[in-house]
Amino acid sequence: MFTFSFLRSRRGQATTEVVLLFPIFFILALFIIKIYGLLIVLQKAEIASAYAARRWQLESHRAVKYTQGWDKNFLIPDIKKKVQEYIGFTNPATRKFLSLRKVDLEIKRYEVWNSVTVTVATYPPRIPFLCRYDKREICKRPYGAACMRGYNFICETGGIIQVVKQVPNRDRPIGFVLPNSAKSLK
Repeated sequence: MFTFSFLRSRRGQATTEVVLLFPIFFILALFIIKIYGLLIVLQKAEIASAYAARRWQLESHRAVKYTQGWDKNFLIPDIKKKVQEYIGFTNPATRKFLSLRKVDLEIKRYEVWNSVTVTVATYPPRIPFLCRYDKREICKRPYGAACMRGYNFICETGGIIQVVKQVPNRDRPIGFVLPNSAKSLK
């Protein structure tokens, strides 16, 4: 009987703790979700750049008439459109969640290698409780330059993720021969 009356006297304690801890949990969850969004953007940029590089390697031309026509007018815009779709630039909900500002594709031709660069620019996540304070006050010693870069990313500038892939030229009109089909050449 004593145990029952002891539990009864502390009846509202769990509710009070939950009410007081819920805002802290909510703030942590929001922060973790925003950081997780940045990791998603990074992975999507890596995968999209691999796609763009491989497609450029297999479908681009070296002859001038095709380079100025097909490659410039159709292939590059089509690859850029697919990269933007994959990263989530065309979906408004994904674009807002990942804080996407701009997705760009740049291809540079060299003698033997081609450089395919996917650049993703993001807006700052703007986590309100972190951006309320002055950055000079927050980032004073011992934190320094790393703290300033983090504050600038979260509250002011956002970030730029740039992924570069190097792919070799594939000279045309050499046929694409798989290694296991070498017997068919004899």
